[in-house]
Amino acid sequence: MKLNLISLAVATLSMIGVSAHAQDNTLRLLTWGGYAPKEVVEQFTKETGIKVEVTNSNNEEMISKLRATGGAGFDLAQPSQDRITGPQAEFKIYKPMDLTKVQAAQFIPSMLEATKKNTSLDGKVYGLPHIWGTDGLVVNTKLSKATDYPDLCAPENAGKVSMRLKRPTLIAMAFASGKDPFALYGNPKAYGALMDEMGQKLIACKKNVKFFWDGKDQLLAGLRSGELTTAMMWDTGGWELNRANPDMKFIAPKSGALGWVDTFAIPAKGRNDAAAYAWINFNMRPDIAAKVASSAGNFTASQGADQKMDATIKQQFAASFPEAALKNIKWYPAVPAGLEDIEGRVLDRVKAAP
Repeated sequence: MKLNLISLAVATLSMIGVSAHAQDNTLRLLTWGGYAPKEVVEQFTKETGIKVEVTNSNNEEMISKLRATGGAGFDLAQPSQDRITGPQAEFKIYKPMDLTKVQAAQFIPSMLEATKKNTSLDGKVYGLPHIWGTDGLVVNTKLSKATDYPDLCAPENAGKVSMRLKRPTLIAMAFASGKDPFALYGNPKAYGALMDEMGQKLIACKKNVKFFWDGKDQLLAGLRSGELTTAMMWDTGGWELNRANPDMKFIAPKSGALGWVDTFAIPAKGRNDAAAYAWINFNMRPDIAAKVASSAGNFTASQGADQKMDATIKQQFAASFPEAALKNIKWYPAVPAGLEDIEGRVLDRVKAAP
């Protein structure tokens, strides 16, 4: 009997060891669609022996998932840079980056420094740049002459436009109204008043909206069919449509495209930091970054990856962003705690309005 108990204990410990080893060889990645293409995941596993479990998500869901678990369940997440310090201050869902484990020379220096600054809290850095891009207008130039966000609400586009009921739409409308919403981030009362004003504009605009889009497939199908002539959306979606129909163009609005940077951030209770840093350094290699960029359709923060990008994407980018438009991009700063609650209440009123 004693021998059997000893054998059982040894077997149990062995199983625990195997389970722990399996966890050590797995990276649980919370990311956006297209950011972890199969080819890249397979190459990473071949080179490192680390398996990758990919969960596709978006900013709101990432924060929700990590908040619900206190930062557990994933080893690496990819929120946008403006969604790090606010949630971190409120919910403590990330751990500081160990910059000694990052191959900094692989990053575009200016983007690395800007992102470190925008994701710093109490002197600690919580995010590093990965993919960047913009939101603006996608226009069927045969059917619409839209050049700025208010054109979504113009009478000639009635019933033929789409946008999201999300904070970028409020921000875009504010810039198009001659206001700087980012300058009010430190004044919740003034910011709330501006958002209320933009909410009223969106309510008045609802008659123009064919549908508020939630998913990529719905939006692209509407534009391809001609059901929509104009939409507020991301640049790569516009370039995808343009490759099939030259009349479809991504336009940087007169009041400025909205610029975002998606990051690498390590959840507070991640189990495998070593795998997370291995994935970061692997993804910043120019050859790998170019593959990811081709999958995502956006440019990356990898130094030299743009030289390996698809020539068509480079041409489309140049057409959408002449120098003046590039300088006019409104880059999202970090969102202070509490501001998204203000926006959420405004968006709820817009949704409920007839």
